[in-house]
Amino acid sequence: MFPTQQFKGKSVGVFGLARSGISCAKALIAGGAHVFAWDDSEPAVDKARADGLSITNLHTVDFKSLSALVLSPGVPLTHPEPHWTVVKAKQSGIEIIGDTEVFAREVQSSGAKLVAITGTNGKSTTTALIGHVLKCAALDVDVGGNIGLAVFNLRPPTKDRIYVLELSSFQIDLMPSLHPDVGILTNLTADHLDRHGDMHHYAFIKGRMFAKMRAGDTALVGIDDPWCLTIADQISIGADVRRVSVLHELEDGVSAASGILRDRRGGKTVGEIDLRSMPALKGKHNWQNACMAYGAARSLGVSIPVIEEAMRSFPGLAHRMQQVGTVSGVPFINDSKATNADAAEKALASYDNIYWIAGGIAKSGGIEPLAPYFPKISRAYLIGAATEDFAKTLYGKVNVVRAETLDMAVKAAASDAGLDGRGNAVVLLSPACASFDHYKNFEVRGDAFVELVSKLPGAVMTVGGNT
Repeated sequence: MFPTQQFKGKSVGVFGLARSGISCAKALIAGGAHVFAWDDSEPAVDKARADGLSITNLHTVDFKSLSALVLSPGVPLTHPEPHWTVVKAKQSGIEIIGDTEVFAREVQSSGAKLVAITGTNGKSTTTALIGHVLKCAALDVDVGGNIGLAVFNLRPPTKDRIYVLELSSFQIDLMPSLHPDVGILTNLTADHLDRHGDMHHYAFIKGRMFAKMRAGDTALVGIDDPWCLTIADQISIGADVRRVSVLHELEDGVSAASGILRDRRGGKTVGEIDLRSMPALKGKHNWQNACMAYGAARSLGVSIPVIEEAMRSFPGLAHRMQQVGTVSGVPFINDSKATNADAAEKALASYDNIYWIAGGIAKSGGIEPLAPYFPKISRAYLIGAATEDFAKTLYGKVNVVRAETLDMAVKAAASDAGLDGRGNAVVLLSPACASFDHYKNFEVRGDAFVELVSKLPGAVMTVGGNT
Protein backbone atom coordinates (compact mmCIF):
# COMPACT_ATOMS: atom_id res chain seq x y z
CA MET A 1 0.00 0.00 0.00
CA PHE A 2 1.19 3.53 -0.78
CA PRO A 3 -0.33 6.86 0.33
CA THR A 4 -2.41 9.16 -1.84
CA GLN A 5 -2.57 12.82 -0.85
CA GLN A 6 -5.38 13.91 -3.19
CA PHE A 7 -7.75 14.32 -0.27
CA LYS A 8 -5.27 15.47 2.37
CA GLY A 9 -7.12 17.30 5.12
CA LYS A 10 -10.50 16.41 3.58
CA SER A 11 -13.20 13.94 4.60
CA VAL A 12 -13.95 10.96 2.37
CA GLY A 13 -16.53 8.22 2.64
CA VAL A 14 -15.47 4.72 1.63
CA PHE A 15 -18.22 2.16 1.12
CA GLY A 16 -17.39 -1.48 0.43
CA LEU A 17 -14.61 -3.10 2.45
CA ALA A 18 -13.35 -5.95 0.32
CA ARG A 19 -9.66 -6.01 -0.66
CA SER A 20 -9.79 -2.89 -2.87
CA GLY A 21 -11.85 -0.85 -0.40
CA ILE A 22 -9.58 -1.62 2.53
CA SER A 23 -6.38 -0.83 0.62
CA CYS A 24 -7.81 2.43 -0.75
CA ALA A 25 -9.04 3.51 2.68
CA LYS A 26 -5.58 2.89 4.12
CA ALA A 27 -3.95 4.82 1.25
CA LEU A 28 -6.26 7.78 1.85
CA ILE A 29 -5.57 7.74 5.60
CA ALA A 30 -1.82 7.50 5.02
CA GLY A 31 -2.12 10.56 2.76
CA GLY A 32 -3.83 12.65 5.42
CA ALA A 33 -7.52 12.20 4.59
CA HIS A 34 -10.24 11.75 7.20
CA VAL A 35 -11.85 8.47 6.14
CA PHE A 36 -15.28 7.21 7.11
CA ALA A 37 -15.25 3.54 6.11
CA TRP A 38 -18.32 1.30 6.14
CA ASP A 39 -19.88 -1.82 4.67
CA ASP A 40 -23.39 -3.22 5.08
CA SER A 41 -21.86 -6.68 5.54
CA GLU A 42 -20.98 -7.43 9.15
CA PRO A 43 -18.24 -9.96 8.21
CA ALA A 44 -16.65 -7.34 5.93
CA VAL A 45 -16.70 -4.79 8.75
CA ASP A 46 -15.15 -7.30 11.14
CA LYS A 47 -12.40 -8.11 8.64
CA ALA A 48 -11.65 -4.41 8.09
CA ARG A 49 -11.40 -3.85 11.83
CA ALA A 50 -9.06 -6.83 12.10
CA ASP A 51 -6.93 -5.16 9.40
CA GLY A 52 -6.66 -2.09 11.64
CA LEU A 53 -9.20 0.14 9.91
CA SER A 54 -11.37 2.51 11.94
CA ILE A 55 -15.05 1.96 11.09
CA THR A 56 -17.85 4.56 10.95
CA ASN A 57 -21.45 3.77 10.10
CA LEU A 58 -22.09 5.95 7.03
CA HIS A 59 -25.80 6.03 7.88
CA THR A 60 -24.82 8.46 10.66
CA VAL A 61 -22.57 10.70 8.53
CA ASP A 62 -23.67 14.01 6.93
CA PHE A 63 -22.61 13.46 3.31
CA LYS A 64 -22.38 17.23 2.78
CA SER A 65 -19.32 17.13 5.01
CA LEU A 66 -17.57 14.74 2.60
CA SER A 67 -15.48 15.66 -0.41
CA ALA A 68 -16.10 12.34 -2.15
CA LEU A 69 -17.60 8.90 -1.85
CA VAL A 70 -15.26 6.07 -2.86
CA LEU A 71 -17.62 3.28 -3.84
CA SER A 72 -16.86 -0.40 -4.28
CA PRO A 73 -17.35 -1.50 -7.92
CA GLY A 74 -19.53 -4.31 -6.61
CA VAL A 75 -22.16 -1.82 -5.40
CA PRO A 76 -24.95 -0.70 -7.80
CA LEU A 77 -24.36 2.79 -9.19
CA THR A 78 -27.38 2.98 -11.50
CA HIS A 79 -29.13 -0.38 -11.92
CA PRO A 80 -31.25 -2.08 -10.78
CA GLU A 81 -31.40 1.00 -8.57
CA PRO A 82 -28.75 3.26 -7.04
CA HIS A 83 -27.36 2.13 -3.70
CA TRP A 84 -28.40 4.23 -0.71
CA THR A 85 -24.91 5.74 -0.45
CA VAL A 86 -25.15 6.81 -4.10
CA VAL A 87 -28.48 8.50 -3.44
CA LYS A 88 -27.07 10.38 -0.46
CA ALA A 89 -23.92 11.38 -2.36
CA LYS A 90 -25.89 12.74 -5.30
CA GLN A 91 -28.23 14.64 -3.01
CA SER A 92 -25.18 16.18 -1.34
CA GLY A 93 -23.46 17.05 -4.62
CA ILE A 94 -20.23 15.12 -3.95
CA GLU A 95 -18.34 13.07 -6.50
CA ILE A 96 -18.75 9.30 -6.60
CA ILE A 97 -15.57 7.50 -7.64
CA GLY A 98 -13.81 4.17 -7.26
CA ASP A 99 -10.40 3.19 -5.93
CA THR A 100 -9.19 2.87 -9.53
CA GLU A 101 -10.10 6.53 -10.15
CA VAL A 102 -8.09 7.64 -7.12
CA PHE A 103 -5.22 5.52 -8.42
CA ALA A 104 -5.53 6.87 -11.98
CA ARG A 105 -5.18 10.44 -10.70
CA GLU A 106 -1.94 9.46 -8.99
CA VAL A 107 -0.63 7.91 -12.22
CA GLN A 108 -1.43 10.98 -14.33
CA SER A 109 0.99 13.23 -12.48
CA SER A 110 3.77 10.67 -12.01
CA GLY A 111 5.15 9.98 -15.48
CA ALA A 112 4.04 6.34 -15.21
CA LYS A 113 2.08 4.74 -18.05
CA LEU A 114 -1.25 2.95 -17.93
CA VAL A 115 -2.31 0.00 -20.09
CA ALA A 116 -6.01 -0.65 -19.42
CA ILE A 117 -7.90 -3.74 -20.59
CA THR A 118 -11.64 -4.33 -20.59
CA GLY A 119 -14.21 -6.46 -22.42
CA THR A 120 -16.68 -9.22 -21.67
CA ASN A 121 -14.32 -12.15 -22.26
CA GLY A 122 -10.56 -12.55 -22.43
CA LYS A 123 -9.55 -9.54 -20.40
CA SER A 124 -7.85 -11.52 -17.62
CA THR A 125 -5.70 -13.56 -20.00
CA THR A 126 -4.93 -10.47 -22.08
CA THR A 127 -3.90 -8.57 -18.95
CA ALA A 128 -1.66 -11.39 -17.72
CA LEU A 129 -0.14 -11.90 -21.19
CA ILE A 130 0.68 -8.21 -21.60
CA GLY A 131 2.30 -8.14 -18.18
CA HIS A 132 4.35 -11.21 -19.07
CA VAL A 133 5.50 -9.80 -22.42
CA LEU A 134 6.50 -6.45 -20.92
CA LYS A 135 8.40 -8.13 -18.09
CA CYS A 136 10.22 -10.31 -20.61
CA ALA A 137 11.21 -7.05 -22.32
CA ALA A 138 12.81 -5.94 -19.03
CA LEU A 139 10.33 -3.10 -18.55
CA ASP A 140 9.21 -1.91 -15.11
CA VAL A 141 5.73 -3.46 -14.86
CA ASP A 142 3.00 -3.99 -12.28
CA VAL A 143 -0.17 -5.97 -13.03
CA GLY A 144 -3.43 -5.71 -11.12
CA GLY A 145 -6.86 -4.11 -10.92
CA ASN A 146 -9.72 -6.55 -11.42
CA ILE A 147 -7.15 -9.37 -11.54
CA GLY A 148 -4.58 -10.10 -8.85
CA LEU A 149 -3.64 -7.15 -6.65
CA ALA A 150 -5.89 -4.20 -5.87
CA VAL A 151 -4.40 -1.03 -7.33
CA PHE A 152 -3.22 0.43 -4.02
CA ASN A 153 -1.38 -2.80 -3.27
CA LEU A 154 0.80 -2.23 -6.33
CA ARG A 155 4.06 -0.30 -6.12
CA PRO A 156 3.75 3.50 -6.09
CA PRO A 157 3.81 5.37 -9.41
CA THR A 158 7.21 6.46 -10.70
CA LYS A 159 8.43 7.73 -14.04
CA ASP A 160 8.44 5.01 -16.74
CA ARG A 161 6.68 2.43 -14.56
CA ILE A 162 3.95 0.67 -16.57
CA TYR A 163 0.70 -0.41 -14.95
CA VAL A 164 -1.26 -3.13 -16.72
CA LEU A 165 -4.77 -3.07 -15.28
CA GLU A 166 -7.78 -5.23 -15.97
CA LEU A 167 -10.86 -3.03 -15.57
CA SER A 168 -14.44 -4.21 -15.24
CA SER A 169 -17.34 -2.15 -16.53
CA PHE A 170 -18.16 -1.34 -12.91
CA GLN A 171 -14.69 0.09 -12.34
CA ILE A 172 -14.81 2.15 -15.54
CA ASP A 173 -18.18 3.52 -14.46
CA LEU A 174 -16.41 4.96 -11.40
CA MET A 175 -13.42 6.38 -13.35
CA PRO A 176 -14.43 9.73 -14.89
CA SER A 177 -10.83 10.71 -15.63
CA LEU A 178 -9.71 7.38 -17.13
CA HIS A 179 -7.01 8.09 -19.72
CA PRO A 180 -4.89 5.07 -20.61
CA ASP A 181 -1.77 5.31 -22.73
CA VAL A 182 -2.93 2.01 -24.25
CA GLY A 183 -6.64 1.20 -24.07
CA ILE A 184 -7.93 -2.25 -25.01
CA LEU A 185 -11.49 -3.50 -25.60
CA THR A 186 -11.54 -7.24 -26.34
CA ASN A 187 -15.20 -7.97 -27.16
CA LEU A 188 -18.76 -7.42 -25.96
CA THR A 189 -21.57 -9.87 -25.37
CA ALA A 190 -24.59 -9.58 -23.09
CA ASP A 191 -23.31 -9.57 -19.51
CA HIS A 192 -24.05 -7.77 -16.25
CA LEU A 193 -27.22 -6.31 -17.75
CA ASP A 194 -28.79 -6.39 -14.29
CA ARG A 195 -26.24 -3.70 -13.40
CA HIS A 196 -26.34 -1.75 -16.68
CA GLY A 197 -29.95 -1.99 -17.81
CA ASP A 198 -29.34 -2.93 -21.44
CA MET A 199 -26.58 -3.60 -23.96
CA HIS A 200 -26.52 0.01 -25.15
CA HIS A 201 -25.61 1.28 -21.69
CA TYR A 202 -23.16 -1.58 -21.13
CA ALA A 203 -21.41 -0.78 -24.43
CA PHE A 204 -21.42 2.94 -23.64
CA ILE A 205 -19.59 2.32 -20.35
CA LYS A 206 -17.02 0.04 -22.00
CA GLY A 207 -16.51 2.59 -24.77
CA ARG A 208 -15.53 5.24 -22.24
CA MET A 209 -12.14 3.50 -22.18
CA PHE A 210 -11.25 5.69 -25.20
CA ALA A 211 -13.05 8.95 -24.37
CA LYS A 212 -10.02 10.89 -23.13
CA MET A 213 -7.32 9.37 -25.32
CA ARG A 214 -5.36 11.58 -27.69
CA ALA A 215 -2.46 11.67 -30.13
CA GLY A 216 0.35 9.42 -28.93
CA ASP A 217 -2.04 6.95 -27.29
CA THR A 218 -3.03 3.58 -28.74
CA ALA A 219 -6.57 2.15 -28.87
CA LEU A 220 -6.93 -1.59 -29.61
CA VAL A 221 -10.48 -2.73 -30.34
CA GLY A 222 -11.74 -6.17 -31.27
CA ILE A 223 -14.16 -5.82 -34.19
CA ASP A 224 -15.57 -9.34 -34.38
CA ASP A 225 -18.84 -8.32 -32.70
CA PRO A 226 -21.13 -5.49 -33.83
CA TRP A 227 -20.93 -3.58 -30.54
CA CYS A 228 -17.15 -3.24 -30.60
CA LEU A 229 -17.13 -2.55 -34.34
CA THR A 230 -19.41 0.42 -33.73
CA ILE A 231 -17.20 1.66 -30.91
CA ALA A 232 -14.09 1.39 -33.10
CA ASP A 233 -15.77 3.35 -35.89
CA GLN A 234 -16.76 6.11 -33.47
CA ILE A 235 -13.30 6.74 -32.04
CA SER A 236 -12.12 10.09 -33.38
CA ILE A 237 -9.68 11.30 -30.77
CA GLY A 238 -6.32 11.44 -32.52
CA ALA A 239 -5.14 8.18 -30.96
CA ASP A 240 -3.69 5.37 -33.07
CA VAL A 241 -6.73 3.09 -33.49
CA ARG A 242 -5.79 -0.54 -34.22
CA ARG A 243 -8.64 -2.84 -35.11
CA VAL A 244 -8.25 -6.50 -34.14
CA SER A 245 -9.92 -9.55 -35.69
CA VAL A 246 -9.56 -13.33 -35.51
CA LEU A 247 -12.37 -13.90 -38.00
CA HIS A 248 -11.05 -11.84 -40.91
CA GLU A 249 -7.68 -10.78 -42.27
CA LEU A 250 -7.41 -6.99 -41.96
CA GLU A 251 -5.71 -4.69 -44.41
CA ASP A 252 -5.16 -2.22 -41.60
CA GLY A 253 -5.02 -3.69 -38.12
CA VAL A 254 -3.89 -6.81 -36.27
CA SER A 255 -5.52 -10.10 -37.25
CA ALA A 256 -5.01 -13.84 -36.78
CA ALA A 257 -7.84 -15.57 -38.62
CA SER A 258 -5.70 -18.64 -39.37
CA GLY A 259 -3.48 -18.52 -36.30
CA ILE A 260 -0.84 -16.36 -37.98
CA LEU A 261 -0.77 -12.95 -36.32
CA ARG A 262 -0.33 -10.29 -39.00
CA ASP A 263 0.14 -6.62 -38.26
CA ARG A 264 -0.77 -4.57 -41.32
CA ARG A 265 -0.79 -0.85 -41.98
CA GLY A 266 -2.33 0.33 -45.22
CA GLY A 267 -2.13 -3.18 -46.68
CA LYS A 268 1.56 -3.62 -45.86
CA THR A 269 2.58 -6.34 -43.41
CA VAL A 270 4.83 -4.82 -40.74
CA GLY A 271 4.87 -7.74 -38.31
CA GLU A 272 4.04 -11.45 -38.20
CA ILE A 273 4.02 -14.17 -35.51
CA ASP A 274 2.87 -17.78 -35.82
CA LEU A 275 0.62 -18.39 -32.82
CA ARG A 276 -0.31 -21.98 -33.65
CA SER A 277 2.57 -23.54 -31.71
CA MET A 278 2.20 -21.36 -28.61
CA PRO A 279 1.36 -23.82 -25.79
CA ALA A 280 -0.81 -21.43 -23.76
CA LEU A 281 -2.45 -19.64 -26.68
CA LYS A 282 -4.60 -22.30 -28.31
CA GLY A 283 -7.87 -21.35 -30.00
CA LYS A 284 -9.26 -18.22 -31.63
CA HIS A 285 -10.15 -16.62 -28.30
CA ASN A 286 -6.50 -16.82 -27.26
CA TRP A 287 -5.37 -15.59 -30.67
CA GLN A 288 -7.40 -12.47 -29.99
CA ASN A 289 -5.71 -12.10 -26.61
CA ALA A 290 -2.34 -12.44 -28.35
CA CYS A 291 -3.23 -9.80 -30.94
CA MET A 292 -4.14 -7.36 -28.17
CA ALA A 293 -0.93 -8.09 -26.27
CA TYR A 294 1.12 -7.70 -29.45
CA GLY A 295 -0.47 -4.32 -30.18
CA ALA A 296 0.12 -3.08 -26.65
CA ALA A 297 3.73 -4.24 -26.57
CA ARG A 298 4.56 -2.76 -29.98
CA SER A 299 3.07 0.59 -28.92
CA LEU A 300 5.45 0.54 -25.95
CA GLY A 301 8.48 -0.16 -28.14
CA VAL A 302 8.94 -3.91 -27.63
CA SER A 303 10.49 -5.70 -30.59
CA ILE A 304 8.66 -8.48 -32.44
CA PRO A 305 11.25 -11.19 -31.60
CA VAL A 306 10.96 -10.38 -27.89
CA ILE A 307 7.16 -10.49 -28.10
CA GLU A 308 7.24 -13.85 -29.91
CA GLU A 309 9.59 -15.45 -27.40
CA ALA A 310 7.58 -14.08 -24.48
CA MET A 311 4.35 -15.48 -25.92
CA ARG A 312 6.01 -18.86 -26.29
CA SER A 313 7.00 -18.87 -22.61
CA PHE A 314 3.65 -17.56 -21.32
CA PRO A 315 2.33 -20.11 -18.81
CA GLY A 316 -1.31 -19.08 -19.14
CA LEU A 317 -3.71 -18.31 -16.35
CA ALA A 318 -4.32 -20.97 -13.76
CA HIS A 319 -7.31 -23.18 -14.54
CA ARG A 320 -7.93 -21.59 -17.98
CA MET A 321 -6.64 -23.95 -20.71
CA GLN A 322 -3.37 -24.04 -18.79
CA GLN A 323 -0.79 -26.58 -19.92
CA VAL A 324 0.51 -27.87 -16.60
CA GLY A 325 2.92 -30.54 -17.84
CA THR A 326 3.58 -33.40 -20.21
CA VAL A 327 3.92 -37.15 -19.88
CA SER A 328 5.72 -38.92 -22.73
CA GLY A 329 5.10 -35.84 -24.85
CA VAL A 330 1.35 -35.73 -24.16
CA PRO A 331 0.23 -32.31 -22.82
CA PHE A 332 -2.06 -32.18 -19.78
CA ILE A 333 -4.41 -29.18 -19.84
CA ASN A 334 -6.06 -27.70 -16.76
CA ASP A 335 -9.29 -25.97 -17.80
CA SER A 336 -11.03 -26.41 -14.46
CA LYS A 337 -12.66 -22.97 -14.74
CA ALA A 338 -14.90 -24.38 -17.49
CA THR A 339 -17.88 -24.90 -15.20
CA ASN A 340 -20.48 -25.08 -17.98
CA ALA A 341 -20.77 -26.21 -21.58
CA ASP A 342 -20.21 -22.74 -23.04
CA ALA A 343 -16.90 -22.44 -21.21
CA ALA A 344 -15.78 -25.97 -22.14
CA GLU A 345 -16.52 -25.31 -25.81
CA LYS A 346 -13.43 -23.10 -26.23
CA ALA A 347 -11.11 -25.88 -25.09
CA LEU A 348 -12.80 -28.60 -27.12
CA ALA A 349 -12.58 -26.38 -30.20
CA SER A 350 -8.84 -25.88 -29.68
CA TYR A 351 -7.63 -29.50 -29.85
CA ASP A 352 -8.21 -32.40 -32.25
CA ASN A 353 -7.42 -35.60 -30.34
CA ILE A 354 -8.84 -35.18 -26.86
CA TYR A 355 -8.84 -37.46 -23.84
CA TRP A 356 -11.53 -35.52 -22.02
CA ILE A 357 -12.09 -35.47 -18.25
CA ALA A 358 -15.55 -34.07 -17.52
CA GLY A 359 -18.19 -34.11 -14.84
CA GLY A 360 -19.22 -32.76 -11.47
CA ILE A 361 -22.54 -31.04 -10.88
CA ALA A 362 -24.02 -30.27 -14.29
CA LYS A 363 -25.55 -26.93 -15.23
CA SER A 364 -28.83 -26.59 -17.11
CA GLY A 365 -28.59 -28.06 -20.60
CA GLY A 366 -25.77 -30.44 -19.72
CA ILE A 367 -23.31 -31.08 -22.55
CA GLU A 368 -25.77 -31.36 -25.46
CA PRO A 369 -24.50 -28.05 -26.95
CA LEU A 370 -21.04 -29.62 -27.27
CA ALA A 371 -22.19 -32.29 -29.74
CA PRO A 372 -20.34 -30.70 -32.73
CA TYR A 373 -17.07 -31.38 -30.88
CA PHE A 374 -17.74 -35.02 -29.97
CA PRO A 375 -15.82 -36.31 -33.05
CA LYS A 376 -12.67 -34.69 -31.62
CA ILE A 377 -12.95 -36.68 -28.38
CA SER A 378 -11.08 -39.98 -28.45
CA ARG A 379 -12.37 -41.00 -25.04
CA ALA A 380 -14.28 -39.31 -22.20
CA TYR A 381 -13.59 -39.97 -18.51
CA LEU A 382 -16.64 -39.06 -16.48
CA ILE A 383 -16.52 -38.09 -12.81
CA GLY A 384 -18.94 -36.96 -10.17
CA ALA A 385 -22.68 -36.51 -10.06
CA ALA A 386 -23.10 -35.85 -13.78
CA THR A 387 -21.60 -39.18 -14.83
CA GLU A 388 -24.77 -41.00 -15.91
CA ASP A 389 -26.41 -38.00 -17.57
CA PHE A 390 -23.24 -37.27 -19.55
CA ALA A 391 -22.86 -40.96 -20.43
CA LYS A 392 -26.36 -40.95 -21.93
CA THR A 393 -25.56 -37.87 -24.02
CA LEU A 394 -22.31 -39.41 -25.26
CA TYR A 395 -23.73 -42.89 -25.89
CA GLY A 396 -22.92 -44.13 -29.38
CA LYS A 397 -20.84 -41.02 -30.17
CA VAL A 398 -17.89 -41.08 -27.76
CA ASN A 399 -16.19 -43.95 -25.97
CA VAL A 400 -16.88 -43.45 -22.25
CA VAL A 401 -15.03 -44.49 -19.09
CA ARG A 402 -16.94 -44.06 -15.82
CA ALA A 403 -13.93 -43.02 -13.77
CA GLU A 404 -15.95 -41.75 -10.78
CA THR A 405 -13.06 -39.74 -9.28
CA LEU A 406 -10.52 -37.29 -10.71
CA ASP A 407 -7.70 -39.52 -9.46
CA MET A 408 -8.94 -42.49 -11.50
CA ALA A 409 -9.69 -40.28 -14.52
CA VAL A 410 -6.18 -38.83 -14.64
CA LYS A 411 -4.55 -42.27 -14.39
CA ALA A 412 -6.78 -43.80 -17.07
CA ALA A 413 -6.47 -40.84 -19.45
CA ALA A 414 -2.69 -40.77 -19.06
CA SER A 415 -2.44 -44.46 -19.89
CA ASP A 416 -4.74 -44.26 -22.92
CA ALA A 417 -3.25 -41.05 -24.33
CA GLY A 418 0.24 -42.45 -23.92
CA LEU A 419 -0.70 -45.38 -26.17
CA ASP A 420 -2.43 -43.22 -28.77
CA GLY A 421 0.51 -43.01 -31.17
CA ARG A 422 -0.88 -40.23 -33.40
CA GLY A 423 1.27 -37.50 -31.85
CA ASN A 424 -1.49 -34.96 -31.21
CA ALA A 425 -3.18 -36.39 -28.12
CA VAL A 426 -3.97 -34.15 -25.16
CA VAL A 427 -5.46 -34.93 -21.76
CA LEU A 428 -7.97 -32.18 -21.07
CA LEU A 429 -9.70 -31.41 -17.79
CA SER A 430 -12.57 -29.21 -18.95
CA PRO A 431 -15.40 -30.41 -16.71
CA ALA A 432 -18.41 -28.46 -18.08
CA CYS A 433 -19.66 -28.71 -14.50
CA ALA A 434 -19.51 -27.09 -11.11
CA SER A 435 -17.05 -28.72 -8.75
CA PHE A 436 -18.73 -28.80 -5.39
CA ASP A 437 -19.80 -32.42 -5.36
CA HIS A 438 -16.11 -33.29 -4.81
CA TYR A 439 -14.26 -29.95 -4.43
CA LYS A 440 -14.89 -26.60 -2.76
CA ASN A 441 -14.46 -24.66 -6.01
CA PHE A 442 -12.90 -24.90 -9.46
CA GLU A 443 -9.53 -23.66 -8.15
CA VAL A 444 -9.27 -26.54 -5.68
CA ARG A 445 -10.31 -28.97 -8.43
CA GLY A 446 -7.67 -27.56 -10.78
CA ASP A 447 -4.98 -27.70 -8.12
CA ALA A 448 -5.88 -31.32 -7.44
CA PHE A 449 -5.49 -32.07 -11.15
CA VAL A 450 -2.03 -30.49 -11.20
CA GLU A 451 -0.99 -32.52 -8.17
CA LEU A 452 -2.25 -35.75 -9.71
CA VAL A 453 -0.43 -35.07 -12.99
CA SER A 454 2.80 -34.32 -11.11
CA LYS A 455 2.67 -37.81 -9.58
CA LEU A 456 2.42 -39.62 -12.91
CA PRO A 457 5.58 -41.54 -13.90
CA GLY A 458 7.69 -39.43 -16.24
CA ALA A 459 5.74 -36.22 -15.68
CA VAL A 460 7.57 -33.04 -16.69
CA MET A 461 5.73 -30.18 -15.03
CA THR A 462 5.51 -26.55 -16.09
CA VAL A 463 3.18 -25.74 -13.18
CA GLY A 464 3.78 -27.25 -9.73
CA GLY A 465 5.61 -30.51 -9.11
CA ASN A 466 8.72 -31.12 -11.21
CA THR A 467 10.02 -28.40 -13.54
